[in-house]
Amino acid sequence: MKIYTTYKVKMKGFNHIFKDTISIYREAVDYLLTVCYDNWDKISQLNGNRKLSLVEHLVHRTKDNPHPAYDFDSKFYKLPSYLRRGAINEAIGKIASYTSSLDNWKKKCKGKKPSFPKAGYVYPCMYRSVMFRTVDKYTAQVKVYIRNTWDWITVSLRRSDMDYIYKHCNDRKMCAPTLQKRGKEWSLDFPFEEETKLTNENVFEQTIVAVDLGINTAATISVIRSDGTIIGRHFCKIPKETDRLTHSVNRIKKAQQYGNSKTPRLWARAKGINHDIACKTANYIMDISTMYNADVIVFEHLDKKVKVRGSKKQKLKMWRSQEVQSIVTDKAHRLGMRISHICAWGTSKLAYDGSGAVLRGKYGGFDTYELCKFKNGKTYNCDLSASYNIGSKYFVREILKSLPVRERLALEAKVPQAARRSTCTLSTLISLNAELMSLSA
Repeated sequence: MKIYTTYKVKMKGFNHIFKDTISIYREAVDYLLTVCYDNWDKISQLNGNRKLSLVEHLVHRTKDNPHPAYDFDSKFYKLPSYLRRGAINEAIGKIASYTSSLDNWKKKCKGKKPSFPKAGYVYPCMYRSVMFRTVDKYTAQVKVYIRNTWDWITVSLRRSDMDYIYKHCNDRKMCAPTLQKRGKEWSLDFPFEEETKLTNENVFEQTIVAVDLGINTAATISVIRSDGTIIGRHFCKIPKETDRLTHSVNRIKKAQQYGNSKTPRLWARAKGINHDIACKTANYIMDISTMYNADVIVFEHLDKKVKVRGSKKQKLKMWRSQEVQSIVTDKAHRLGMRISHICAWGTSKLAYDGSGAVLRGKYGGFDTYELCKFKNGKTYNCDLSASYNIGSKYFVREILKSLPVRERLALEAKVPQAARRSTCTLSTLISLNAELMSLSA
């Protein structure tokens, strides 16, 4: 598979010089949006670069096309050809999305009608040799609109950014950069493309890392084999960073009590600490995965779009579980590991030994929410039990998928819990393997 990563490189000494370039590019996109929408019946029937060629034929004057349907060239005089084609592709993509959303709205007639798209905050791609070229290791030239014409200017690139790229990205393919503005600083975003081969190990030979992400314990990790053997248990706790985050949130609460509704500096600090927690959690998960040479990392599919209520809603809103999964996905794919997600229903609720629902926290007689009591009276770490169930659900799903229908139905008849994925636990996986062994014998 192909992996794309982007690194930004700040440009030193320039602030307002790129404003005209961005303004002209966005005006061109807005103009082309109308062109694409008026001719969408013809454009939508074409594929690939033919769409771009048709729109360019409608707006660009050439020797073979002296009278285009739209007077684009006089409005955007001497606009570089690659910038024009980038604007055309941007407009085609926006109109395709708009027409699709409009058709769906007409079918259901629910909600607000989609509004006609605008260029918004789009930025141009600086294509190599025609819009961007390197001079030396820390210097480059970009073509911009300056002094009422399109001309080259020389920019200095920040040394630390370029040194990082030369050190870590030498074996990757560098693509054309994009001009971007963040705050008051301009930068070039360099995309990198690399090829990697993901592991294709048989499910019965796999070693997986099952991860239960939590709020109190950042991550509880179990390393599991397909027969249900637990070969590793690890807990990622970040107490210092968690205390710092709590302290920062309390400072925000205190400021709000005194009427300060906007506290950007305090929120920036809290978000920075939260991001640091996510990065350290992801790094810990990857360290464990590489230590055991895992084939697959399994997470719960966590839906955070629902409305959160209760006293813990701020903790849940600040929980960066999606960011942790995103960072781990990028790192794992680069090492050839696969990422899988399973349904989160019942992973923490059910005991791993198949004894049924657990009593957690005060309902089990504990002062902490990390412990739980099984129906058979056993006391266990709830997150650890959940990580067992996460890995078991993955193996049950993959094992049943790999079998013919007749064998799968016979196994589900002997192990009924395997038929419903939400009720699968570690005991289900062990029972399933026992039945598989008896069938093979």
